[in-house]
Amino acid sequence: MLQASPSSFVILPAVAKIVCEPGWKWQKREKPMQNYDLFYVWSGEGTVILNDQPYEVGKGSCFLFRPGDHTSATHNRQKPLVLTYIHFDVDEPVVDVPQSYREVQETVEFEHLLARYVRLFLSDVYGRDEESRLILKQLMIHLLRADTEEPVEKKVSNQLSDVIQEVANYVRQHPGITHRVEDLAARAGLSPRYFSIKFKELVGSSVQSYIIRMRIERAEHLLVHTGMNVTEVADALGYRDIFFFSRQFKQYTGKSPSEIR
Repeated sequence: MLQASPSSFVILPAVAKIVCEPGWKWQKREKPMQNYDLFYVWSGEGTVILNDQPYEVGKGSCFLFRPGDHTSATHNRQKPLVLTYIHFDVDEPVVDVPQSYREVQETVEFEHLLARYVRLFLSDVYGRDEESRLILKQLMIHLLRADTEEPVEKKVSNQLSDVIQEVANYVRQHPGITHRVEDLAARAGLSPRYFSIKFKELVGSSVQSYIIRMRIERAEHLLVHTGMNVTEVADALGYRDIFFFSRQFKQYTGKSPSEIR
């Protein structure tokens, strides 16, 4: 459906967001599904049977039923299903059809699109059908993207790496600030101990060593390119003791600040 033009989506009148009654159930019909049905669970608990395969469903459960599918469903009377269904068709040949079932991880944007589609259907605003087709295309892209994403474990690992790199960039951009491990860990949303372990693992040095290295690299740049003297550079980077600055500088560069300048 990625290649399908929005104009090829056929809007059908079977659209709603509903709170299922305690005794609700979806009986299996003799005839199979005649069109596509996007079926999303906002809350509640239940069981959906798709082509004789049962799925336990809850918030974020999402089906794209296809023409020819056989479906039925029941739910927990104590935790009734709240769901949206959108029937539609496509009047041109389609490829890359989203998978029949998934649990939507990023629910906010997806639910916003669903709610917008239902509101449009219930209104008579200018451009309603055109916008509805665009939203259907967006929903299909969202599902296709989810189908091709990395496994959750790897995604979480990548997110952690991104968070650590963001903190490392922050230190690099603000070398004159007195950085505390506790503050940087809080910025990453991690405990200081776990942050320190992951920082060394992903960046290649301890947090403290990295802070000092970024400060010395900045000092070297200032000495070479700005005409600032040693005292001015030390002061700009938060060093209160110029002799300590000189020792640390030489430890990391092999030369004294005055030699660099």
